[in-house]
Amino acid sequence: MTEFDTRAVHAGQEPDGPTGAVIPPLYLTSTYLQDGIGQMRNGYEYSRSGNPTRDSLQTLLADLDGGVAAYSFSSGLAAEDALLRATLAPGARVVMGNDVYGGTHRLVDRLHVPWGVELVVVDMSDPDLVRAALEGAPAKTVLWVETPTNPLMKIADVTALAAIGHEAGALVVVDNTFASPALQQPLALGADVVVYSTTKYLGGHSDIVGGAVVLRDAELAEQVGFVQFGAGAISSPFDAWLTIRGIKTLSVRMERHSRNAQAVAESLVGNPAVERVYWPGLADHPGHDVAARQMRGFGGMLSVALAGGPEAAKRFAESTEVFALAESLGGVESLIGYPSEMTHASVKGTELAVPENLVRLSVGIEDAGDLVADVQQALRR
Repeated sequence: MTEFDTRAVHAGQEPDGPTGAVIPPLYLTSTYLQDGIGQMRNGYEYSRSGNPTRDSLQTLLADLDGGVAAYSFSSGLAAEDALLRATLAPGARVVMGNDVYGGTHRLVDRLHVPWGVELVVVDMSDPDLVRAALEGAPAKTVLWVETPTNPLMKIADVTALAAIGHEAGALVVVDNTFASPALQQPLALGADVVVYSTTKYLGGHSDIVGGAVVLRDAELAEQVGFVQFGAGAISSPFDAWLTIRGIKTLSVRMERHSRNAQAVAESLVGNPAVERVYWPGLADHPGHDVAARQMRGFGGMLSVALAGGPEAAKRFAESTEVFALAESLGGVESLIGYPSEMTHASVKGTELAVPENLVRLSVGIEDAGDLVADVQQALRR
């Protein structure tokens, strides 16, 4: 099996041996019978160190991104933290984009910087700025790339940045949450590590919280695995099982998300109430050509700046009927949010501060006509 859509359904999903169940069972157990002291069955002794359902998901994730190993965590931030703790030490440097998920910036700025890590923020769409930020980089340096970015939908050239990062001796990490492995393959583009909030498109149904790290290097994978085992931020078996279920429909969902987002984005362009639409599928988007080259589709996330300023943006976000006002993204249902006071409130007053006239839309898989009608009536309000 070599095609992505087939692997998404079958990788790590061997039918159950004793019963022949096509869907592998959910292993809700904390511990395992040992045949003797130190004689574990298939390596299982306690579910913090290993669980068949979580292992099934991890095999699937590694397969989809082309990694040597993957780890499933209790949240996206737990996944990021484990990777950073396995990688960094006091005196290390993290070079991060100036438009990323607010929680990622908060994690590094509030937890790792006080530990002695240097944080440098640059515009990842400008390779020269990235190169300058990596000059004189210490031995332990992480180049943290998010593309498309949250919430301004900036596009970073993963291949170019991977080359720049590796030239400086940095570990290149890509947060692929907005694209998912169905639309973008960072390891194939040259990155070393991929991170996800599996809460979003991978789970796809707004019913789990989770994260994942996928790695191409076996030694680093072992280090991340030890941090997970030692600190214990594992995904529960049920959350892992639900994520597997979500991944089986990932490709078809991403196709629908992308088509619907295109319809919504195009309906907003040219409206006098709209200052700007941020969606990489639009031909005039600054990163359109790069996105077209490194992605299989442009995704279901878009943002819109309202001409009427912050108050107009808030009224717009509170006026939709199909789009639900809520945090998070990537579910089958459409969501709308006001990043400045919701998902990105933690970066207010920093160089990552989100424009106050910006609204973010996670376009779901509902009827495209209904979604377009909803945003248009909200604009009229």
